[in-house]
Amino acid sequence: MTGLQFAKIRDKLNFATTPSKSQIKKKLRETATIATSVAIVIGVIQTKQAQAVTVTFDELSGSQNTIPNGYVGLNWENFYDLDTTSFIPSGYVNGTVSPKNVAYNGFGNPAVISTVDDIFDFNSTYLTAAWNDDLTVLVEGYTGGISGEKKYSQTVVVNTKTPTLFTFNFLEIDYLKFTSSGGNNASYNGRGTHFVIDNFTFNKKTKAVPEPLTIFGSLTASSIGFALYRKQKQQQKDVNK
Repeated sequence: MTGLQFAKIRDKLNFATTPSKSQIKKKLRETATIATSVAIVIGVIQTKQAQAVTVTFDELSGSQNTIPNGYVGLNWENFYDLDTTSFIPSGYVNGTVSPKNVAYNGFGNPAVISTVDDIFDFNSTYLTAAWNDDLTVLVEGYTGGISGEKKYSQTVVVNTKTPTLFTFNFLEIDYLKFTSSGGNNASYNGRGTHFVIDNFTFNKKTKAVPEPLTIFGSLTASSIGFALYRKQKQQQKDVNK
């Protein structure tokens, strides 16, 4: 809260006459609410200033290794990186948006992107089927991990011929799960429910911490309350002179 905002709140609480104890308590509650609300708004504004990051996987080796936890600040479960130049023809090379690496779900099993101490917005990504046309991919977003609250669920259908950009806008999640199923083999030299992911775009954020904001509001209210108390005492002295 700026000095100007503090002054405005203080000025609104000035009395022409001596305030009673009940008036002081009421103003303290109002001040705490105002101060906390301002702090929350400032925090929200600062959170939304996070820049979007596009993950291309091109910095990785591409040698079909598991993507390590911590890559671009996220944790990766059952996602592998792949240099697609060795997989011609297939949906892997067809699904390459930024040459020459992509990521894929190992063994066609569910794959997860998550965080531990932070949250993120999942904006969009390109998806392609590796071997099966009309492959179904279920995408789910949670807060509090897999055992927490499921906030989002969206099903998309992809093919092996070309990458498709899907916009998800899953906001403030910490666990993102991809599950693929079905489809019809496209007659490449491979089979399975593998999908290709490239140019994954997200915004990393920091989890809201309500306790400090509450403390901030309380401290602000206390400081103004103390000023009111001093004003009341001084007015009483003036009356008794």
